[in-house]
Amino acid sequence: MSLAQSTATQPVDKPTLLAAHLMHAPLDDLLAEYDVEVVVVEADRGFTGGTFQRPDGSLLFVQPAGRPAAEWEITARALLGRALRVPLPALPTPFEVTEL
Repeated sequence: MSLAQSTATQPVDKPTLLAAHLMHAPLDDLLAEYDVEVVVVEADRGFTGGTFQRPDGSLLFVQPAGRPAAEWEITARALLGRALRVPLPALPTPFEVTEL
């Protein structure tokens, strides 16, 4: 396991550091950092967002138009965590991430 050093007495593993970064960094900064392209589309009420990994590894996020900003914050962070295979806390009800 790869470890990063912390100022605490215990080492902190990289997935834990990355999870904290994904949860707390400004969303626009995260999307830029991971070179995520976001397209906004009209969608059914039940669709809260989606992601597609291109053959070159880059990510495309689909954001439904007209949805609350807080909902997109939750969705985008969950999608990025899933795409990077970083374990994040469970999403609040009624949200869930599924893979097709």
